[in-house]
Amino acid sequence: MAPHRDLPAGLTNHLFHNTGSPSFTEFVGTYAPGLLPGRHAPATPIGDQIPHATTIVAATCEGGVVMAGDRRATSGNQISQRDMEKVFRADDHSCMGIAGAASIGIEMARLYRVELEHYEKLEGRTLSVAGKANRLAAMIRGNLPMAMQGMVVVPLFAAYDEVSGAGRIFSYDVGGGPYEQQRFHTIGSGSIFARGALKKLYREGSSPDDTVLTCLQALYDAADDDSATAGPDVTREIWPVVAIVTADGFRRLPDGEVAGHVRTLLDGRMNAPDGPAADLR
Repeated sequence: MAPHRDLPAGLTNHLFHNTGSPSFTEFVGTYAPGLLPGRHAPATPIGDQIPHATTIVAATCEGGVVMAGDRRATSGNQISQRDMEKVFRADDHSCMGIAGAASIGIEMARLYRVELEHYEKLEGRTLSVAGKANRLAAMIRGNLPMAMQGMVVVPLFAAYDEVSGAGRIFSYDVGGGPYEQQRFHTIGSGSIFARGALKKLYREGSSPDDTVLTCLQALYDAADDDSATAGPDVTREIWPVVAIVTADGFRRLPDGEVAGHVRTLLDGRMNAPDGPAADLR
């Protein structure tokens, strides 16, 4: 069959008709590998010269999972952006947050969303939660050459499992290995402080609203001790990004709703600057 005169020659390539795989990333890697992130490492390390995303927290709740991220991006010791988005919808029942090289992380989040959509269209069904976690692991592994140059991206993945009816959380290392975490997890420069807060405040089976407040408390504690993590910016009305994933799907909380939770948090901190204490009973 002769090429259609209205189509560019590249679009008649047989790969567009028989990809041999439901993976969009593998398809692009075969047809135009240069379009994928992490394929060409820079000659010299540049990790400290580009904006980096910082702290992400996630915690399971009754019937799902909550993920929240602060809004600061840093370049070395400078604040490069105050309102960066770090939590992204992956599909109807999952989300991911990024920490590390911001540009690579944002590109990875966008490509991952297309990857899941591409699989669903070709196969007529969605991947299992474990399958989604493994697909993201492969993408992180593909960024390893860039990670060796300091452009590390380590996402946090969270999803609602329609089989178990519960939320699940996966963390990663730079080599892509997925590790399922129980109850809660944190990543980024302020993660050690946020995780400490979650250890004392997290309550299994809490409502989504209560878990949102717990995650915001953890981010606030991280900002209190880590200069790369931002607290809520009340004067500029820049609030953390918060998402809830349940059987009803992915929902990013509107700024007004997050602001209400933040004001509850700040009112409590006026009397207890170090935050609520753990229940020792």
